Amino acid sequence: MLGVVVVVAIALLAVAMVLEGAPAVEIFLVAVALAVAALPEGLPVAITVALSVGCHRMAEKNVIVRSLPAVEGLGACTLIASDKTGTLTCNALTVKRVVIPGLGDFQVSGEGYNDNGAVANASGAMSDADWHGLRRLAEAAALCNEAELVRRDGHWHHLGDTVDVAFLALAAKAGLSRAGLLADLPQEAAIAYEPARRYGASFHRTTEGLRVYAKGAFEVILPFCRDVDREALTAQAEALAAEGFRVLAVAAGPASAPVEDLAGTADLEFLGFVGLIDPLRPESKDAVARCRRSGIDVRMVTGDHPSTALAIARDVGIAAADEAAVTGLDLKALADDPAGFARAVAAAPVFARVDPLQKLEIVKALRAQGHFVAVTGDGVNDAPALNAADIGVAMGAGGTDVARDTADLILTDDNFASIVNGVEQGRIAYDNVRKVVYLLVSTGAAEVALFFFAFLGGLPLPLYAVQLLWLNLVTQGLQHTALAFEKAEPGLLDRSPRPPNQPVFDRVMISETIVSGLFMGAVGYLFFAWMLDQGWAEHQARNALLLLLVLFENAHVFNCRSETRSIFRVPLSANWLLVGAVVISQGAHILAMHLPGFNSVLRVEAVDLETWLLVAVIAASVTLMMELFKVVQRMVYPAPGDGGDGIRRNGSFPRK
Repeated sequence: MLGVVVVVAIALLAVAMVLEGAPAVEIFLVAVALAVAALPEGLPVAITVALSVGCHRMAEKNVIVRSLPAVEGLGACTLIASDKTGTLTCNALTVKRVVIPGLGDFQVSGEGYNDNGAVANASGAMSDADWHGLRRLAEAAALCNEAELVRRDGHWHHLGDTVDVAFLALAAKAGLSRAGLLADLPQEAAIAYEPARRYGASFHRTTEGLRVYAKGAFEVILPFCRDVDREALTAQAEALAAEGFRVLAVAAGPASAPVEDLAGTADLEFLGFVGLIDPLRPESKDAVARCRRSGIDVRMVTGDHPSTALAIARDVGIAAADEAAVTGLDLKALADDPAGFARAVAAAPVFARVDPLQKLEIVKALRAQGHFVAVTGDGVNDAPALNAADIGVAMGAGGTDVARDTADLILTDDNFASIVNGVEQGRIAYDNVRKVVYLLVSTGAAEVALFFFAFLGGLPLPLYAVQLLWLNLVTQGLQHTALAFEKAEPGLLDRSPRPPNQPVFDRVMISETIVSGLFMGAVGYLFFAWMLDQGWAEHQARNALLLLLVLFENAHVFNCRSETRSIFRVPLSANWLLVGAVVISQGAHILAMHLPGFNSVLRVEAVDLETWLLVAVIAASVTLMMELFKVVQRMVYPAPGDGGDGIRRNGSFPRK
């Protein structure tokens, strides 16, 4: 639209110049120069710089950008669907509780992946029966395992999934090692753990024949077992999960031959279950609270038990005490009820025991409800959901190559707080793009307006083509680039997310561009007309007018630093690059006025002190004008949550 308006305007001006008998070469040069002014050719470069600066700043906040549009896209995020383990929590699982049927509930001390700590029952003393039961469970968990935990050079080293490593640490506290067990009980086959299966198993040759050892989700392992009080064990497991523990069960039994699936098995011995704790990252609560203040909803999507997920979600601030989790089974029951599925997805703060396909459907449903969704994931099976999201966020430390290749952003520290930092940088990048657009378009509009006013007033050509090119390609070139380095404005994360489809040229941008552009164009025209009326020669008037427009650019760039706040509330120290760019810009023009040969090409000359002072005072008027405009704008069109100081504030996000 802007391009059409500019082309029509330039065409009309060209026709007018033809009617006045202007030389064809001059008409062509002026038309080209005005096109350069009105259609800012520096805009693509400036936008790329703004996004690249945001990309660099995100990298400093542990967010690697794989797709440049994702920089400002993350700033429009309205909902984050986050994993639990490793993102909100530390991914440092430790076995803290062991429940063995017939023996009781055991407490496990110690932190980290090592043999530090001890196991004790309620009385504080361990009987031979207690140790026997504990070692049987630890042995099974260590054999059904794909990780490594070894002590070397005085230090413990681990490799593999943190759940498996946590079980090896429990075995070490019981005096067992996987390597030692495998020496006596060689492995013959294994069923690898899969998220959809939610258990793993391992087959080993013993003196008594082939045996199978299995561990996995409590509700999956329990049906494989015989002679168990399912109701009592389930109640114990649910109580443990409600405390925030991740509950996994362990079983073992004879096997006639290795199989690829334990489905149909019902004769294993239930050895017990363990409660693993994965502490919250210290910064997770604050990060979720920051999201709320920013108008960003946060949901948890996990494969963990609903009670465990809810306990963590309530602790971190994602779910309220009276809110419940929606499970994969709940979603499966709604598969034939699209409206019910959509309602469930809209209302639930936590999705637990969901499989990768359901995670994909959740993302699609949230997007269909108008959310701009960022989704975290680390596994191969997360790739479809990452691809379907508006912003896919993969884990860099613990993620798979497939997830990283699919994602738009990668968290090098797997930390939820880094996403929030990325949102902040995304908003800064978008704001800076707006500031650059505002500067370039408004100054270009001023030049076009100046020419039209001069034509309507019957004045000679106000500027030569080479002078227009000097204005737009030289004196302004560094300034709009430096503007892309602006830092966050106060209250940035107190604003509601902008609608993803909101154009840069919204009501505010259009109004401020028209006001500033027309003002600078009108003042420039009046100054030019006054000088001619005072008897100045045309070349002298053009020289002073060009100086005025350069100073207008120098002054107006500071107006562009904030669309709402007063220029006097934005400290110069926040962007010394911009100050330097203005100094260089003005220095270049002063040099051009005094440099022999070059001043002839540009058709400029040095001016006296009186002219300098006059032009400087007039140029300062654009600052006064835009200060008044900002005040009126806040009075007439107050932003939601605007406290009158130009800072938009937002309340908590209302969940549908």
